[in-house]
Amino acid sequence: MPITNYIVYFIIVAALPIWAQYRVKSTYNKYAQVGVQSGLTGAEVARMILDKNGLHDVAVEPTSGFLSDHYDPGKKKVFLSEANFSGRTIAGSAVAAHEVGHAIQDAEDYAFMRFRSALVPVTMFSSNSAWIFLIIGMIAQIRGVMLIGIILMAVGVLFQLITLPVEFDASKRALVQIEGLNIVTSQELPHAKKVLSAAAMTYVAAMAVAVLELLRLILIFTNSNRS
Repeated sequence: MPITNYIVYFIIVAALPIWAQYRVKSTYNKYAQVGVQSGLTGAEVARMILDKNGLHDVAVEPTSGFLSDHYDPGKKKVFLSEANFSGRTIAGSAVAAHEVGHAIQDAEDYAFMRFRSALVPVTMFSSNSAWIFLIIGMIAQIRGVMLIGIILMAVGVLFQLITLPVEFDASKRALVQIEGLNIVTSQELPHAKKVLSAAAMTYVAAMAVAVLELLRLILIFTNSNRS
């Protein structure tokens, strides 16, 4: 591959996640300054949706960090960053509802979520070891070792791919809940959608980078077979 192509490639790979992070932060910060007319905190939003869906055993707790919100299926807890836990904003309501969307997926045994959870230990191993095999394979010019690295890398790409429907479905469920329970008004709903759409772009960007890197490694492997 010509050096100019490498430069363009690495610019794209570097720019995609930066752009996605900028978009989610700027969109979130914008609507974190806009109060929600219901006056509910993120914790109250999460609790309301959980209770309306019969998930009384799922707890809602604060956690430190910026946009550190997540659902822990093992602990059956929705963790909201402190700003969203106690804040009464459109952004906080949207994020809280999204995390509860994951709790609803868990309760309904959503297939993609179950598959992603099963892939977690395999992905942790593959992500930590893929580059070891790849570097050894390239330096020692052992194609079999390099192929193992590519396969391990492909597991990570599969995980990224499975993550997309899980996240998009959680956002879809979130919007249905906050609209149906009148947590946001019809005027506020488009703003909540913008927050969730921006957050989803981080997963799309991560998958795009992973796919591009996998394709680059496959091309290197294929070209080494010809030489």
